[in-house]
Amino acid sequence: MKTTIVKKKTDISHKPIGQFEETRFEKIHNVIFSDSNEASIRVAEEIAELIRKKQNQNRTCVLGLATGSSPIRVYEELVRMHNEEGLSFQNVVTFNLDEYLPMEKSNIQSYHYFMHEHLFNHIDIDPENVHIPDGTVSPDETVAYCIDYEKKIKDFGGLDFQLLGIGRTGHIGFNEPGSHYNSGTRVITLDHITRVDAAPSFLGIANVPRKAITMGISTVRKARRIVLLGWGENKAEIIKKTIEGDISSHVPATYLQNHANCTFILDTGAASELTKNKTPWLVDACEWTEELKAKAIIWLCEETGKTVLSLTDKDYNDNGMADLLSKEDSYDLNIQIFNKLQHTITGWPGGKPNADDTNRPERAEPAKKRVIIFSPHPDDDVISMGGTFDRLVEQGHEVHVVYQTSGNIAVSDADARKFAEISMNLNPSDKAQKIINSITQNSDSQVDSPELRKLKGDIRRSESYAATRFIGLKDANVHFLDLPFYETGTIKKNNLSEEDIALMTDIIKQIKPHQIYAAGDLADPHGTHKVCLDAVFESLKRLKSEPFINDCWLWLYRGAWHEWDINEIEMCVPMSPGQVLKKRNAIFCHQSQKDGVMFQGDDSREFWMRAEERNRDTANKYKALGLSSYAAMEAFVRHKF
Repeated sequence: MKTTIVKKKTDISHKPIGQFEETRFEKIHNVIFSDSNEASIRVAEEIAELIRKKQNQNRTCVLGLATGSSPIRVYEELVRMHNEEGLSFQNVVTFNLDEYLPMEKSNIQSYHYFMHEHLFNHIDIDPENVHIPDGTVSPDETVAYCIDYEKKIKDFGGLDFQLLGIGRTGHIGFNEPGSHYNSGTRVITLDHITRVDAAPSFLGIANVPRKAITMGISTVRKARRIVLLGWGENKAEIIKKTIEGDISSHVPATYLQNHANCTFILDTGAASELTKNKTPWLVDACEWTEELKAKAIIWLCEETGKTVLSLTDKDYNDNGMADLLSKEDSYDLNIQIFNKLQHTITGWPGGKPNADDTNRPERAEPAKKRVIIFSPHPDDDVISMGGTFDRLVEQGHEVHVVYQTSGNIAVSDADARKFAEISMNLNPSDKAQKIINSITQNSDSQVDSPELRKLKGDIRRSESYAATRFIGLKDANVHFLDLPFYETGTIKKNNLSEEDIALMTDIIKQIKPHQIYAAGDLADPHGTHKVCLDAVFESLKRLKSEPFINDCWLWLYRGAWHEWDINEIEMCVPMSPGQVLKKRNAIFCHQSQKDGVMFQGDDSREFWMRAEERNRDTANKYKALGLSSYAAMEAFVRHKF
């Protein structure tokens, strides 16, 4: 059975589960798109169709709306349709799912601010028709307020359409694990994981409110149509539990299994753990491509605890892969996959000169390559591929590191104040004092001043030089683009502009690389890594007529949160214990990102610890498959543009 990925405009209306063989594991209708952008446009089109239908009937359209990164592109498309296609929101009434408590409307982290920033300020909706839970309501008034919020929804005839995201706890709205099936709008205490996920927006978990007002499960499930958006691999596990698991208060989103008109709209990352995608041979007959064979046999090794070369016919037959043996003998299959894995391993990431490169991941010629390592933030290079970086420099290639953003938002005010005060002690100045004053007077609703952003960027820049010098790279080969899309002073970034792309294309044209390394870790489709990779793709697209592009290969690495699956890896670079230590020390050069980094994610360990575990785990997986044993390995996938 082939997993169908949507590439053109497709009907996303609800289809009952159980119609097709591939859905026998699934309890919620879902549609998978190749990327979140295309999926978001299709959802916006459905909402627009509903609005216009209600307009033709002279009826109000009642929308339940969500916040967070998932629906941003949906709102952008609705705004575009309003501006370019005349879509009116005069007949629309909206009710938002939730709001932090306490939270001022003017605070840039508030959902009130979010909704106006992304949608309401740009359309013709009547302000009186906009309803967002009030984060300033006093504790003794919350019960009455929540009852009134429910009543308003009922007075408008209930929700015609409810847009949802999903949290890693399985929450919809802020209905955390333990929420009751019949719960209504209420105050809830936020789960720790939810607060961790929100921490980047608040510049640290200590600043994330502990409570929120949320619509209840009962309120949500009464909507006549529900669409849930799921983007990125970090949502894959909870998506699988929700779609394939049993209904449980421990995963509140599973309550949607009982809804008569609910569709999950997913990208390939979020859908990657679904049985039909991860192990399709357990669902139905497969078209056994070379990629699927490798995936299945590596999975079989993990299931049986065997090396590739020790798998038997019985192992294949006992694990749903009997049809694979109808075409090839197990011994031949094992040899094929073993050789495929073996050929991904190389100690020469720039290619081994004067060697047969037929079965090597990189070309032997030219022996000395020009290389660009694109680093979205000023530490992704050493965290994600520090060992490979070291090898490339050590083996004499012309390596250039290009830091795409300043990373200033990730420097704490405390660190910035420390440097400003040192500057004042060395050379008292009005500029340094102004920075200190802006830090002490900063409030939650303010953004950093340009002077403070500049200082924070300089801190990251100096740390980057320290790390690249430690690796042995010349300062002249270190480049800082400070892409404008990032320089907003807030978590919310701008879209890529022509200025961003011009900076990218200029540096590529200047260096004319044979190799480009770029971050392919897209757990958050609206995060900096995604935007920076889009900038790489767009730049290479525009430069495709340049002669040097024909000899340029693009390798994608991943960050501290995820690694490529073994079957995806096309180049794996072993590291010795000494190189592991050297990589660790290079990461240590980024002192502002050590000991309490603001964007910690759901892992409390420091980045060097995560990176070492990830690299060690990759090496152990290769060893378990019967390959050579190494201390650690860094993995890459070649993107063929």
